[in-house]
Amino acid sequence: MVALSRLTLPLLGAAASLLAVTATAQSSELPSSQPKGNWAAQIAETDGGHVIGNPEAEAPLVEYMSYTCSHCAHFAQTGEGAIKLLYVPTGKVSYEVRHLIRDQVDLTAALAVRCGAPDKFFANHEAMIFKFDEWMGTADRATPAQKARWNFGTFPSRAQAIASDLGFYEIMERRGYSRAELDRCLTDYDEARAIVDRSNADADRLGLRGTPTFLMGETRLDAHNWDTLQPVLDSLFE
Repeated sequence: MVALSRLTLPLLGAAASLLAVTATAQSSELPSSQPKGNWAAQIAETDGGHVIGNPEAEAPLVEYMSYTCSHCAHFAQTGEGAIKLLYVPTGKVSYEVRHLIRDQVDLTAALAVRCGAPDKFFANHEAMIFKFDEWMGTADRATPAQKARWNFGTFPSRAQAIASDLGFYEIMERRGYSRAELDRCLTDYDEARAIVDRSNADADRLGLRGTPTFLMGETRLDAHNWDTLQPVLDSLFE
């Protein structure tokens, strides 16, 4: 679990397929009855994130995550596919991803992933998280000059510098986005301000201190990875 640090956003103008599952739940533990709807295809934007599954699910799972959090990337690569493949289709569990913004790189990734219609979110999210080791490694090796471009200048110039240096344009181009289309999302200050404000408000309201944090509704779960979350989900079907 990575500790959360609050991001203060300066004023404008100031200085593909399901994730691979390496640890899956046993399908025999899940109900054999067919769901009433195609819940795994139902994606909607919420006030603070994006949710897949039955909007009336009795077990609404919420993950607060950050794109620069290695533990979040590991969870996405090991457990997220199982949630969407085995639990969401039952209609009993929905899965919502919300942002806890840690830094400027995290915010830029969130703006890229949220670009376009809500039903594109989870595929965009997967594309970004699958490349975590690659682009985060590049970030760790960034020169002082690169980091200066990320942290000084106008908001649009900082976001575009991060996206260019870390390969976000290439990731999203493979998702069908043009550079101009992505630039409109990356330079949307109002959207960036709203994401940061929601992140800070949720952190204060719920006492969130790190990522990933999992909640069932607004009840925090004693789980921070797939190994500890899977038994909680399995218990719903006992």
